[in-house]
Amino acid sequence: MTGTLISLISILIGIVGANLFGYFNRKYTFGFKGNTLIGVFGSILLIKTFGRLGFDPWHIMKDGEFDGLRLIINLFVSALGGVLGLVFAKMIYSKMNR
Repeated sequence: MTGTLISLISILIGIVGANLFGYFNRKYTFGFKGNTLIGVFGSILLIKTFGRLGFDPWHIMKDGEFDGLRLIINLFVSALGGVLGLVFAKMIYSKMNR
């Protein structure tokens, strides 16, 4: 796996996390397109922030060695980023429409 492929998989996991959370919690949904867009940006934001601690795709594949634990943590953070992005976007949406 390359760093770019790990990044794309992480973004896909963020999309899936946001859409599943929106599907099971109708209170937080923006529809499929909205959840997908928020999942992408939430995932990227949290991965970039958390990646500074050494969990970015290039540290996962450092020196040609694969670190599975860092990959699992990266994918979990990606899904969490999609969910938190959806919750944060809904909070902003609710505050602006009062």
